[in-house]
Amino acid sequence: MQSKTVVITGTSSGIGKETAKFFAEKRWNVAATMRTPKKEKELKELKNIKVYELDVTKQETIDKAYKDIINDYKKVDVLVNNAGYALNGPFETTTDEQIRSQFDVNVFGLFDVTRTFLGHFRQNQDGIIINISSMGGKITYPLISVYHSSKFAIEGFSESISYELAEFGIKVKIVEPGNIATEFGTRSKEFIQSDTVKDYDPFFEQFIKKFESAGPELYSHPHMVAEVIYRAATDGTDRLRYIAGDDAKRLISLKHDEGDEAFMSMIKKSYTHNQSFFNS
Repeated sequence: MQSKTVVITGTSSGIGKETAKFFAEKRWNVAATMRTPKKEKELKELKNIKVYELDVTKQETIDKAYKDIINDYKKVDVLVNNAGYALNGPFETTTDEQIRSQFDVNVFGLFDVTRTFLGHFRQNQDGIIINISSMGGKITYPLISVYHSSKFAIEGFSESISYELAEFGIKVKIVEPGNIATEFGTRSKEFIQSDTVKDYDPFFEQFIKKFESAGPELYSHPHMVAEVIYRAATDGTDRLRYIAGDDAKRLISLKHDEGDEAFMSMIKKSYTHNQSFFNS
């Protein structure tokens, strides 16, 4: 039986790298894409993995990676849109450039990669698209409004496009991780600082302290998310959403069960009292 092939974006670290390794361990062919493959060492040494250059904000790199991947593997079975980062800080202090960059990577980049592979899936009347959203696509924290809006966009896009692609045998899945112990919290997170507007600084500093004080035991390992992504790719169902992480399950359920007002009240209280919403 011929091995199946998965294409994964953003595999240089964190969830993307762990997912590439997990699929490879399951004997899948893995096309691991990233912006700077020349810096990658670990994945290049692993069996069943090939590394390709792909920057989701540059269509020419998407086109070349697509051409090379199809040439190497002939058929792609699953596309995992994982590349992304988080912009943090007060909305008032963000620039147009920062906002557009957030959407270029998290939303328009995902759109462009998906559209590039859709013809292949449609021709084969088969394929699975897995979009990595976040619990931040269903619930919100303060000071991450631009990031949240990008993930809410992915949720709506994925749900809507699933209707039109079902006719061609193409399935769309959404994975919603919670807080993950990866470089996403450091290298892949951009913090907005303003030299002129200082009114938000105390609130922002408290916000950062709450995340830092949460402790590693309250974060899930990216390997767990990789397992959820693999399950989404292989369970054979039409299920749309998969939650990854105990915190994500708890907070998404809380908002669903208690309603917007109760959930937002809980978040607000966690920033006006000396307590952490991680333990709410």
